[in-house]
Amino acid sequence: MTVSYDDLSVGWTETYGPVEMDREAMIAFAEQFDPQPMHLDPAAAREKGYDDVFASGLYTVATAMRLLVEQFLNDSTNLGGLGMDELRWHAPVYPGESLSVTHEVTAMRVSESDDSRGIVTREIEVTGDDTPVCSWAVSILMGR
Repeated sequence: MTVSYDDLSVGWTETYGPVEMDREAMIAFAEQFDPQPMHLDPAAAREKGYDDVFASGLYTVATAMRLLVEQFLNDSTNLGGLGMDELRWHAPVYPGESLSVTHEVTAMRVSESDDSRGIVTREIEVTGDDTPVCSWAVSILMGR
């Protein structure tokens, strides 16, 4: 069933996952997009006080986004993102950790310029092994 704006309400919540964080994939992403030593080399990470290499925050967000796309956005009337706010990283994500993502609708309004569309704001929280690792708010445009 395709989820539309009118199927949602403030407080609607879903959780997707888990997905296991793969060391090689984390490092490959970092090599291409965020080549900081603590994302690439365990010794460099330990020198900075971490247990091991850890995922780039952007890789963590991208992993969560994939879950949201596969489990919600691709089967909805999503028309595109309008913006992301309050992005925070709360804890490092290590290889082998299992991530889940929860999103909750926190605000909704019908578009003032086109009442066949609505704006949905959601709070996103990513947890790794039951510990919050990152969060943000996002607004999307959805068909009604």
